[in-house]
Amino acid sequence: MLRYTLKRLLSLILSLLVASLVIFAAIEVVPGDPAQYMLGINAQEDTLNALREQLGLNQSVVSRYFSWVAGMVQGDFGVSYTYRTPVRDMVAERLWISLPLALYALALAILVAFPAGILAARKRGSFLDSTVMGVTQLGVAIPNFWFAMLMVLLFAVSLRWFSAGGFPGWDNGFWLAMKALTLPAIALSLQQASILTRVMRSSLLDTLSEDFVRTARAKGLSTGQALWRHALRNAMIPVLTIIGMQFSFLIAGGIVIENVFFLPGLGRLIFQSISQRDLIVVESVVMILVFAVIMVNFAVDLAYAFVDPRLRRRA
Repeated sequence: MLRYTLKRLLSLILSLLVASLVIFAAIEVVPGDPAQYMLGINAQEDTLNALREQLGLNQSVVSRYFSWVAGMVQGDFGVSYTYRTPVRDMVAERLWISLPLALYALALAILVAFPAGILAARKRGSFLDSTVMGVTQLGVAIPNFWFAMLMVLLFAVSLRWFSAGGFPGWDNGFWLAMKALTLPAIALSLQQASILTRVMRSSLLDTLSEDFVRTARAKGLSTGQALWRHALRNAMIPVLTIIGMQFSFLIAGGIVIENVFFLPGLGRLIFQSISQRDLIVVESVVMILVFAVIMVNFAVDLAYAFVDPRLRRRA
């Protein structure tokens, strides 16, 4: 297990290095001058040069890259060009919205998908199975931003059960904050729950057709007993893959939903920073999101080895 973990850790470090190069290069080639944006089109050239020097924009691209990477290793993500605030503080403030939202949405998706997928697999070919598959097909097809707007119209405008947007802050009470995240979490979890249900059903059906499950049935176990004792654990590898991918998407891909509900999270921060040409914020936030995605995949790889010991032996 230690050898397997070290190999995955080396792969994680290499992935982060490549990601940092790609992110920095992609953002640096985007046209536009942050100093020009901050001072306006009528700013004098000497004033622009002074601001560029203050922001470090007059250094070479290579120097800026290594300074950026060295700062991140030490936990220093630089200072926002626009707000003159440490990027670390801006990210930390907004992470307390985006991370609970992602966890909330993933929890809802799992709570719906696991029972639905297991039930559909156990009742294969029945009316219940067809209903579950039909609902999940619809859930995959519906855009989450459109579903979010429908929920705002129904639960916020018509029924007035929830607010239409905004975030009151955790200081005003845990349940009030969770209530503000409920509609966004449901909107984010719709497609994820549908996909996870279909993967759970398909993986269980494949496992139930394996020889070891048929042997267990031949020894007297019922379908339900064989499913819970033998099939479910062996069917979890593709399910864990999808859960890892979904959590990564929920952290990094909530930009649209955060803007629909006016949530001051990481997605909205990226959107505002791009429009303001605040490159250091964009680079740092995207790198943090990539780091989160890679760490989730690393955790999923370790979960694979725990579920399937054969992977440890291959390492």
